[in-house]
This record gives sequence, structure tokens and C-alpha cells, in this order.
Amino acid sequence: MNLGISYENLDQKVYQVVKQLIEDRKLLPGEKIPQEKLAKELGISRTPLISALKFLEHEKLVEVKPRRGFFVRLFTIEEMISIFEIRELLEGLSARRAAKCITPEQTISLRDIFINFKGIGDIVDYQAYARADKQFHTFVAEIGAKEFLTTILQTLNIITLAYQNITSEGLIREPNETIKDHLLIIDAISNHDPEKAEHLMRDHLKTTIAQLKNNKTEKDKQFI
Repeated sequence: MNLGISYENLDQKVYQVVKQLIEDRKLLPGEKIPQEKLAKELGISRTPLISALKFLEHEKLVEVKPRRGFFVRLFTIEEMISIFEIRELLEGLSARRAAKCITPEQTISLRDIFINFKGIGDIVDYQAYARADKQFHTFVAEIGAKEFLTTILQTLNIITLAYQNITSEGLIREPNETIKDHLLIIDAISNHDPEKAEHLMRDHLKTTIAQLKNNKTEKDKQFI
């Protein structure tokens, strides 16, 4: 991909590319961003890349370490708890609004997201499930929040993927557990039940918050 040739608004395009690399976990939490290598691959100078990285720093997706360079930000459990508390409120609202306005075509697309995981006794493909999880939360936001909240929720979802547990593809809870939540939420939205959709979505995220708090407690015990 040669962005230097393909696009006029270079800073914005580079920003989107690097953000997508973080979202797709091609740049992992805590990993140093290889500026020279990345600039060469994109066919650009380091100037637009640094501009993009500074904007991502403003969004809290990237951090600068003095004399070391730019790194994909690695969030603490405390920060993740705060992020999920915000997600609980906003995604609950998105689910409520989605249930009110979802179209038949959107219902089909929503039900298709987890179709490959239905009836599986033990979900072991974390990478595929994480992609479906991201698609689900993003799609509900697109249906219910439109552009008003979609950008905010997109950033929060990317941050979620930057959780410390890299081996689980950014998932906090087991797929075998959350698949049940997701399917119930999809049913409520598809059946145009806004109250139930909001309640289920908020409960889904509250359970994750409880898991994070439990993780923090267990971690704190290790230092006592």
C-alpha cells in the first residue's frame, strides 16, 4: 500500500491505517510502533506518520515514552473498569435505540454475526470469536447510535482489545459464556423490545466489569 501516491489527505489516511492495525491487533498492546518500517511499507515519510501517531496519542490509543518512541498503549485493570462502565451506559442506550429502529435486512445481518458459533459446545477459536464480538458491538452502535455515538464506541471497543490478556485476543470473559448473552441481546433487538435489549446489554457489560474487579482483587492479593 503506497499512501503517499494514493491519497491527498495523507495525515488522515495514515491515521486510519494505523488505527486499523491496532484494532486488528497487528500492532499489539505494549508493542513499540516501528516508525521507519511502517513508513516504508506505506510509501510515506515519517512526518505524516508522526502526525497520525500524535492524534492517536490524543485518543489514548498510543503513548510516547521519552527517548524510546511511540507504543501501543497497554491499559491497566483500573482503566479498563472505567472504560466498561462508560460502555455499559452508552451501549445500553444503543441497544435500546437499535430495538426501536432495526430493519428486517439489519435483523438478518445481526443474526448472522454469531451463526458459526451456534451449537458449538466449546468455542476454542478466540480470534474468530473476537472478530464476531467486535462486529456485534459495532453493528448495534451503527443501528442505534448512528454517527452520534458510533465513533466514541469504536474507540472504546478498540481500547477493550488493548486489554493486557493478549493470549485471549482482548476478550475478558470466555466465549462459551458470552455467546449466551449475545444471542439473547440479538433476540431482544430483533423482536423490537427496547427495554429488554437495554437491560440485557447492560447486564452483559456489568458482568464483565465484575470479572475485571475480581481480576484486580486477585492481582492485589499477589502483592500482599
